[in-house]
Amino acid sequence: MTILIKGITLVPMDGKNEVIEETNIYLDEEIIHIGELKEDIEVERVIDGKNKVAMPGLINAHTHIGMSLLRNFADDLPLHSWLTEKIWPTEAKLIAKDVYWGSLLSMVEMIQSGTTAFCDMYFFMDEVGKGLEEAGIRGVLTRGLIEENDEVVNKEKLRDTRDLFKNWHGKGNGRIKVMVAPHAPYTCSPDFLLETMKLANELNTGIHIHLSETKKEVEDSFKAFGKSPIKHVYDLGLLDIHTIAAHCVHVDEEDIEIMKEKNVYPVNNPGSNLKLASGFAPVDKMLKKGISVALGTDGSSSNNNLNMFEEINLAAIVNKAVNLDAVSVPAIDALGMATINGAKALDWDDEIGSIEIGKKGDLILIDMDKPHLYPRHNIISSLAYSVQAADVDTVIVDGKIIMEKREIKTLDVEKIKYMTEKHAKDLISR
Repeated sequence: MTILIKGITLVPMDGKNEVIEETNIYLDEEIIHIGELKEDIEVERVIDGKNKVAMPGLINAHTHIGMSLLRNFADDLPLHSWLTEKIWPTEAKLIAKDVYWGSLLSMVEMIQSGTTAFCDMYFFMDEVGKGLEEAGIRGVLTRGLIEENDEVVNKEKLRDTRDLFKNWHGKGNGRIKVMVAPHAPYTCSPDFLLETMKLANELNTGIHIHLSETKKEVEDSFKAFGKSPIKHVYDLGLLDIHTIAAHCVHVDEEDIEIMKEKNVYPVNNPGSNLKLASGFAPVDKMLKKGISVALGTDGSSSNNNLNMFEEINLAAIVNKAVNLDAVSVPAIDALGMATINGAKALDWDDEIGSIEIGKKGDLILIDMDKPHLYPRHNIISSLAYSVQAADVDTVIVDGKIIMEKREIKTLDVEKIKYMTEKHAKDLISR
């Protein structure tokens, strides 16, 4: 179906940092034309762009979407206690259908808040793939790999990832990718990390890993290996592979130089890092080095939502306070983290992350006719500092309308809410 979005304000995020007023966008699976009206393009659907802004769909570059089942379950705890005392013991009781319904709930939340692509690390990833096919959005599936004391189990986990790649990579009309996900250097020995690297090279895909999230993790790495987690994986050769590095909070100058040299894609998770008191990543310093810092929510158990507009706001404003510098991470850079930089992290920037002719028809329309969005002095500032998730009016992925006037077209929202509540209560009682 060819769609015309007529008379829209466009923020293309194509590197020119511009706002295009009163333009027209023609799209089907791809963006066909941007600019004046074209009589020779036959359209089947016209969307009125009055009082709306079009921008690329947001990209959540690090999350654990099945963790919606544990939202508001274990709060006000330090990360180590949160993981070892609450989250991991409960996750050990998960079954496949838990993750299916929890993931669908997260996809509803992401669609409603303008996220069109995400990178997920969790368990029972086939269930996430099924949900992705139904929802119609875009995702990178990564099965979290935590090393066990049982070699048979470890081989089984690697086989699971190989099977996941075989079954899902490229599916959903190319909307689904699969990468290899060793959880972190503190849960994977050097030998196991080498096995995950072999698998990534065999499959010709990327790595998704947590790096330098907490002070304790970095201190323990120096005790065990005499180097930081980032230097540790660098010396192993892991960073020679396309790497999505979640968090990168406690990094020094050497770590930043390594990330620059190896074209690593750090993912800032400000909401989660603040709530778990992990600290705050030196985003401004990394961006100024030319590192493509992406943005993520982490899981909704540690955030406790998947609202990328909230993360855009936090990424910009917290850096200013931390650096005592009001120009740290300006609005346009924060928006770039959530769009084109996220696309680069997911190795998808040739198709998504900006609105340009030939790229995929992934975009969102923001309803600007709200009191908190007047007056309209600066649209870029509005998007970073004023827009709320509820202002997302329309979501289009691959040229298909996924949500319009806040009504999701692809999923039964009421059923998903009911089933998630049921499965969450059952999980906790097991």
